[in-house]
Amino acid sequence: EIFGYQTHSCRKTLCLAGSIFSFGILPLVFYWKPAWHVWANCVPCSLQEADIVLLRTTDEFQTYSRKKVMWIYLSALNSAFGLTPDQPLITDEECLINRAIRKPELKVRYIKVQKIRYVWNNLEGQFQKIGSLEDWLSSAKIHLKFGSGLTREEQEIRRLICGPNTIDVEITPIWKLLIKEQSVKLYRLVESHNSITVPVCGRKAGVEELESRFLVPGDLLILTGNRVQMPCDAILLDGSCVVNEGMLTGESIPVTKTPLPQMDGSVPWKTQSEADYKRHILFCGTEVIQAKGACSRTVRAVVLQTGFNTAKGDLVRSILYPKPMNFKLYRDAIRFLLCLVVTATIGMIYTLCVYVLSGEAPGEVVRKALDVITIAVPPALPAALTTGIIYAQKRLKKRGIFCISPQRINVCGQLNLVCFDKTGTLTREGLDVWGVMPCDKNGFQEVHSFASGRALPWGPLCAAMASCHSLILLDETIQGDPLDLKMFEATNWEMAISGDNFHIKEVPAHAMVVKPSKTASQVPVEGIAILHQFPFSSALQRMTVIVQEMGGDRLAFMKGAPEKVASFCQPETVPASFVSELQIYTTQGFRVIALAYKKLEMDHHTTALARLEARCMKTRALEGGSLSPACPSHSLGALRGRR
Repeated sequence: EIFGYQTHSCRKTLCLAGSIFSFGILPLVFYWKPAWHVWANCVPCSLQEADIVLLRTTDEFQTYSRKKVMWIYLSALNSAFGLTPDQPLITDEECLINRAIRKPELKVRYIKVQKIRYVWNNLEGQFQKIGSLEDWLSSAKIHLKFGSGLTREEQEIRRLICGPNTIDVEITPIWKLLIKEQSVKLYRLVESHNSITVPVCGRKAGVEELESRFLVPGDLLILTGNRVQMPCDAILLDGSCVVNEGMLTGESIPVTKTPLPQMDGSVPWKTQSEADYKRHILFCGTEVIQAKGACSRTVRAVVLQTGFNTAKGDLVRSILYPKPMNFKLYRDAIRFLLCLVVTATIGMIYTLCVYVLSGEAPGEVVRKALDVITIAVPPALPAALTTGIIYAQKRLKKRGIFCISPQRINVCGQLNLVCFDKTGTLTREGLDVWGVMPCDKNGFQEVHSFASGRALPWGPLCAAMASCHSLILLDETIQGDPLDLKMFEATNWEMAISGDNFHIKEVPAHAMVVKPSKTASQVPVEGIAILHQFPFSSALQRMTVIVQEMGGDRLAFMKGAPEKVASFCQPETVPASFVSELQIYTTQGFRVIALAYKKLEMDHHTTALARLEARCMKTRALEGGSLSPACPSHSLGALRGRR
């Protein structure tokens, strides 16, 4: 909740006098109680006229914070670009930046809350967050407006209003350590973020190297090479990327990012697809392991959010501004201290009365009164509590454990149950392939067990296991999801990148190619080229690839949850015992995955194929298999079907 106030000169003068006569106690009270500060110095008014705003959280704590309304002046850009108040300064008139600029003065009102800027929308009469692209933009508008980059004029305007693309953490001065925590480690953590150089494409200037702190929402990034640190959140427009998001998620498994499809309509880009929109976002702080352009084009991404608006900035803000605690331990501790304070106050008043009436010297009276306070409220109590927390932090640090909110360490001593939501946290990582269950027109065939050492016979099932995955080849090592990796290893095939002399219709150079090894079964094709990937989505419960057999057919393979894959299959190709067989393996603790396939026309343009089109193709029920449990208490496995 937000309330507007105007500073009152008489009230401000009285508060200044009170600060002097209270020897600095009043400013300290105002620091801890910002609402009192505002009520004492200001008078209520509308938000449009306010120079001070008072914020109140809507949770159970109802915490107040005081913010000063500031101004951004665009007049400095007049001489450089000749800005005119009667024309929109940004191409899109519906853009928040246009609505925030007050004309003809060319200035913008804003407040800064927990490192985030909020500008005043003159049309709607409210403060709105700035520093990211608007959510209402459709994918078509994003490609159209930002696909060619921004002009120099738009870059400077956005840079001035949105602020720098930096995650700045101030180091607390020594004199403030009495009332605030130290932040040196956090500063070192984000320091490198502000010193990255990236290639940016301008609408007229072309590609040029730019320091990351000058990036603004809407800038067009050109991603080249591997091992690129993302300095902002960006939407992938062209090409594909493999990203390590371990810094944000804790998972070291590479994640494949796909470009934002250019779909017609005015539906917001985040909701236009049934898949997770995060599949198109390169998050700040993550590392782009591999960037590949489609059809020899460059990999392009438009800046979505900058600074503290990014995923990394949000993580840093959660450390700088942790949620308040309302644990019973702290409530009881405060009540106990209040009881001590009340007891000390009563004792001090009694002592003063007794010694004054007995005619003691003033100095002796003060000394005795202070003795009573120190006896009732031990002055070493805060130091003892702090020492305990520091000692606990050092012990945790030796074990590689770091705490973003040290006050919570004391609370941890009361825990008697800890729950983990990640398989592998307390169990053995990895999984093993147990077998596959092929199927044909007559139903399921005999289970092929990999424990026997026999190679998997050639067929759609073998081709699907070798190609329907999101694995990558990095530094001559195959990396990716453990399930995909185990399934691929079970086929005894190899992975390689095609060279410049690789010439197959509609198959680009440097494409991913899988080939049978010497120990694999005899196959009638030289290998399989992976033309296009639709990575696995937890919302869709499936993934799809388009492949080209070298010397064979063009196929589409689907892999995912058995029930989901079976729903896309031609009913006559799904075995009648599908449900019962699935239940048998799941009740035994196996993870079960299904596969399906469909033949495609050779002239099918895979680059223009959307996931919606791929999933609508009626496929044939394929084959299936199971992966053995990684440990007795957690089941992992796979099953496949044909479409």
